[in-house]
Amino acid sequence: MNRRDFAKLAGLGAVAAATPVGLSARQSDALPKLAANAQPITPEERAMRIQRAAVLMRANDIDAVLIEAGSSLTYFTGVRWWRSERLTGAVLTREGECVVTTPFFEEPSVRESLAIEAEVATWEEHEDPLAKVAAWLATRGLDKGKVGIEETVRYFAVGGLAAAMPDARIVSANPVVRGCRMFKSPAELALMQVANDITQAAYRDVIPRIEAGMTPSDIGGMINAATRQMGGSPEFALVLLGEASAYPHGTGMPQKVRPGEVVLMDCGCNVHGYQSDISRTMVFGEATPKQRLVWSQMRKGQDVAFEAAQLGRSAGEVDDAVRAYYERLGYGPDYKLPGTSHRTGHGIGLDGHEPINLVRGEETALAPGMCFSNEPGIYLPGEFGIRLEDCFTMTESGPRWSTTPPNSIDDPAG
Repeated sequence: MNRRDFAKLAGLGAVAAATPVGLSARQSDALPKLAANAQPITPEERAMRIQRAAVLMRANDIDAVLIEAGSSLTYFTGVRWWRSERLTGAVLTREGECVVTTPFFEEPSVRESLAIEAEVATWEEHEDPLAKVAAWLATRGLDKGKVGIEETVRYFAVGGLAAAMPDARIVSANPVVRGCRMFKSPAELALMQVANDITQAAYRDVIPRIEAGMTPSDIGGMINAATRQMGGSPEFALVLLGEASAYPHGTGMPQKVRPGEVVLMDCGCNVHGYQSDISRTMVFGEATPKQRLVWSQMRKGQDVAFEAAQLGRSAGEVDDAVRAYYERLGYGPDYKLPGTSHRTGHGIGLDGHEPINLVRGEETALAPGMCFSNEPGIYLPGEFGIRLEDCFTMTESGPRWSTTPPNSIDDPAG
């Protein structure tokens, strides 16, 4: 379960459908329309992605790739669809072909978001969709080749395709799909920057308006209302108060803002599908010396990670550098508490969490176009936690911040 799911289930910062009751009068009415000029991904760029996937398939001796509804389907085809027991997906081939498969009665709806020139192969309710996929591949002589499976495809689809193509070899499509999605284009980076700008601006708007007695849903609702006003689509608003901040994804305990206690906010939005993920931590009222110390140590942890994120180094080395610094301060060791119990960061793009992670043992080398969160929080069980999170992009000259990390607990928005 990820932080978004936990927030929804526990009510810690659930996305509010409207501004919380009693807060509308305090809602800013002059926030900038930051997403007004954001440009969606063009059909031409999606077509280039499919051709890039074909190049990677040939380089990795893969004949075709199966993708289910989800962010990878959107990435290549523009189709935005949900997952159910009825398969909607796509097959890409090493020759640069793309076919979208969906139930017959869903075709008109699927075509509404289809953003490329592609064949749509439908199947009737009494038919096996994987047999239809296998037949399509057979017409191209690929039914005895290697078929890559995108890593989130469900087992029923994998098993069904294997049964329909007994002479084919099922392999991982990671070299192809990750080889495309991990490296963001200028257009993708521009959308992610707008999303980051919106979330940062929402914090700057909301933090001064936090009041004693507010609940996590009150604060989350304010963040989401500000986000919508600026043109972003809220993805999650996880707000943890007091002791709950010591647990990275919180607890189900009732929480209210109290003087002298920590307010931890982890929020994000999307712009044309591309996401932000920013965390800010403050103290409501006067911070104690211990709170100030841990905040400054954690903020330094972000800098240690940023400085370690150099081209050609492994992603795991970034996490190693932070953990070594924290251990010198007396935290840990390793992932033990008090200290940092989770990875230093994760990839981000169309999904809030994407491969690869900044975590011990990850050997993938950092390269231009990769995007990560930087969030090595420090957690003291039974007391409080501090998490600051900003994203960065790997460029030809090294890492570049997407947002400005805060420099003081007294100015927590950044």
